[in-house]
Amino acid sequence: MAWATSSTPMKHSRVFHATRLRLAGLYAGTMGFILTLCAVGFYEAMAYNHVSELNHRIESVAGILHDGLEASLQQPGKLEPIMQKFIPSLCIAGTTCAYQSTAAHYLGVFQEHGYYIHFVSLSGQLLASAGESTTDLPVRVGTEPWQTLESPDGTRYRQLSLLLKTANQDAWGYMQVGRSLFDIDGHMVWVRLILLIGLPTAMLLVVIASWWLAGQAMKPVYSSYRQMQQFTADAAHELRTPLAAIQANLESTLTPEATDEDAWDTLRTVERQNHRLSRLVHDLLLLSRMDLQGFSAKEETCNLNDLVNDLVEEFLALAIASKISLTADIQTNRPITVFGNEEQLYRLVANLITNAIQYTPIGGKVIVHLKRDDHHALIQVQDTGIGIPSQEQARIFDRFYRVNSDRSRHTGGAGLGLAIAQAIAEAHQSNIEVKSKLSEGSIFTIRLPSKSG
Repeated sequence: MAWATSSTPMKHSRVFHATRLRLAGLYAGTMGFILTLCAVGFYEAMAYNHVSELNHRIESVAGILHDGLEASLQQPGKLEPIMQKFIPSLCIAGTTCAYQSTAAHYLGVFQEHGYYIHFVSLSGQLLASAGESTTDLPVRVGTEPWQTLESPDGTRYRQLSLLLKTANQDAWGYMQVGRSLFDIDGHMVWVRLILLIGLPTAMLLVVIASWWLAGQAMKPVYSSYRQMQQFTADAAHELRTPLAAIQANLESTLTPEATDEDAWDTLRTVERQNHRLSRLVHDLLLLSRMDLQGFSAKEETCNLNDLVNDLVEEFLALAIASKISLTADIQTNRPITVFGNEEQLYRLVANLITNAIQYTPIGGKVIVHLKRDDHHALIQVQDTGIGIPSQEQARIFDRFYRVNSDRSRHTGGAGLGLAIAQAIAEAHQSNIEVKSKLSEGSIFTIRLPSKSG
């Protein structure tokens, strides 16, 4: 079945192209939104995990120091000697000290760079410090325990402030334990860089994939549309031919010169063409029902032995008129039964027999075989007809398709018989297999699930 090449399909092709573009945009937009949410969520989760881990370590160190120092404090804002012993590298404010990151190394955490301890009075005056030098870091008291500070050079610090009390439960001042966020911020910068590069790259791949997926999704739709378009054109052509014949005969009859014999000839032609139209409309309606509803007719047990014998008997007169031998070859004495719709199965085999008779030359043979193969019933319609070219065999079940364009003129068919037969076979979980050689004949095989063993 060749596709139409008029400007109308090109117009619809643009419509399908625009639809594909919108579909791809929808895919890409949805996936882009999801990827962006995932990227933001990943970044926030990683940042939160780093800060939470740091807070836990700072809180552990601060708790140990707080519990160890508070019992030795006597006077608010006064540094006790024991503090120097507790923190050997403690540097008194206003004095020159060599800051060492190993201060209080027995606490473990101060073996790492970036940690510091500040002792601050209630008024916010720095009294002493240990660990990393943070002389340029602003001192804040009386605010929330957890603080994020930033030095003039842009380095951020995470800090915990705890209130210290004397032995008399008087407020002594604040102990502030903190750590630089330099390495964490550096790590997150790399994460942001990776996301800023990776996300657009992923989006580009998503756009390409969306365009391809949209094309794959549109293929069956476009193919169905073109098939429907071709089907409509073929149906209109098949309907137009008998209508044109009827119109031409009526016009020739409706003249003053027309005789009664001409009128009778016209009526016979109208009757013949009307029969052709009725058969075509019936076939089209049958195919349409099967497309919409599938196999919805009543199912029953069907005796294939009786069905084959009845069909051979029914078409015997047609075969004799065509000077063709039509016989049945039932290769079993036991009944072969299947579960299905008897009327449709009758139509299926009848179409194959009709097709075989029509395209078998005078003196040829048509044999209907029935046999059992494992758990299947096999119906074969074999003829010694003209045969079907191998390149055409895959298309003979297309609607309105004919191997020769003039078949309908010779046989009166519309190219729907095999299409109907295939549709009925598929409704019965089967298929029609074709083996054919030019000038030797064809064999059409139907394999149906059998009820009898």
